[in-house]
Amino acid sequence: MRRSEAHGFTAAMSGAFLLSCLLFAVINRRQRGPYMDEAFHVPQAQAYCHGRFLQWDPMITTLPGLYLVSVGVVKPAAWLFGWTGSVVCSVGMLRFINLLFSAGNFYLLYLLLFKIHQKNKAVSGFQRILSTLTLAMFPTLYFFTFLYYTDPGSVFFTLFAYLMCLYGNHKTSALLGFCGFMFRQTNIVWAVFCAGNVVAEKLNEAWKTQLQKKKDEKISSRRGSFSDLIRILRFLTEYLISPKNLFTLTALTWPYIILVTVFFVFLFINGGIVVGDRSSHEACLHFPQLFYFLSFTVFFSFPHLLTPTKIRKFLLSLRKHPVQYSLIAIISLFLIWKFTYVHKYLLADNRHYTFYVWRKVFQRHELVKYVLVPVYIFAGWSFADTLKSKSIFWILMYFVCLLAVTVPQKLLEFRYFILPFLIYRLNIPFPSLYRQLLELAFYIVVNAVTFYLFLNRTFQWPNSDEIQRFMW
Repeated sequence: MRRSEAHGFTAAMSGAFLLSCLLFAVINRRQRGPYMDEAFHVPQAQAYCHGRFLQWDPMITTLPGLYLVSVGVVKPAAWLFGWTGSVVCSVGMLRFINLLFSAGNFYLLYLLLFKIHQKNKAVSGFQRILSTLTLAMFPTLYFFTFLYYTDPGSVFFTLFAYLMCLYGNHKTSALLGFCGFMFRQTNIVWAVFCAGNVVAEKLNEAWKTQLQKKKDEKISSRRGSFSDLIRILRFLTEYLISPKNLFTLTALTWPYIILVTVFFVFLFINGGIVVGDRSSHEACLHFPQLFYFLSFTVFFSFPHLLTPTKIRKFLLSLRKHPVQYSLIAIISLFLIWKFTYVHKYLLADNRHYTFYVWRKVFQRHELVKYVLVPVYIFAGWSFADTLKSKSIFWILMYFVCLLAVTVPQKLLEFRYFILPFLIYRLNIPFPSLYRQLLELAFYIVVNAVTFYLFLNRTFQWPNSDEIQRFMW
């Protein structure tokens, strides 16, 4: 890092943290008590603070990583600064843990951008800092920086594991992946993603060697044709049935294999992935979740995905391959028809934005979900088009992980999209400075509106005196 870039990064990170501290103070003044899921997380953390580690709220569905880290930070700080009484493990102090995670995420995002795009010498230090600031302000994640939720810590350990994986420190990566798993069980998918990075790299090396031998280097420019897909699948089969190749891959990914084994032992002992109350967290094949994620990504990355050039390229592709797109449309319509689920929380809780998205869009008419198929197809095409700089094996691995982390979820919840979105956004090529500035400005506006609604547009339910607030 050059000195000027180091100074710029320090200024950006310090400024963002100071702004977050000011906003944190305002939110804690307005909402002093636990809100929403904090009603479960805060008492559980306070029980741990008092040494009651066997006490567990059965309504909590995630493992105790957040509470263990909180105690590990708050207790030494209380001893060091002489804090006593109710201030120790208070709501405000527990929320501050996530503010620290937010600062850590800022640094990790910068390091990941630097590592992933290190070969692109055209990227300036200012662009890296700007992209880091933008991703740190990503609205769905940034909002939960100020509440005692699992998301900032979950993102921190997962991004840290990904960074260690990229630097080849796989034992540390697997250990950090375990920490991420302790925050949210589905993060095991991103540990598999880290292992997949290693496998994809080896596959790509072998693929390039095979192409060179056959002197057929033009295949990469025609990626997507049916014959190429058959050739790739044949190559994968031949590569993976080789004992030598399997031994090499096992030697490289054994820390992740141990972690996944631990996960399956957990599944066996626990009887499922959810701890605590399982009645509202049942797994299912909810394929439209992929369509919701793609729409979510287009919305938050519209400066990159929704451009006139992209639209023209898509229409040209549509004209060239009408049969393929017709088949995709038919499959999409079938998946929406047979696999659309509506969780009871989605219809019952009017504090979440998803409630209004569903009511204003999907419940407007029973055919709306089918009419949106062309939008989903464009979103998917644009999404994949921005990843074309990655190897075909990386793309396949990412999409498998994306399906694994979204499709089993019955509830439409934007928080579940945070990690797949960030990993996608980290890996697309750097856009122009204008688009980066537009993206940052859009995130600032969305955050401003979100916090304004949360703080000022409160309401009450008919049979309750509690103040209710809008949130993601």
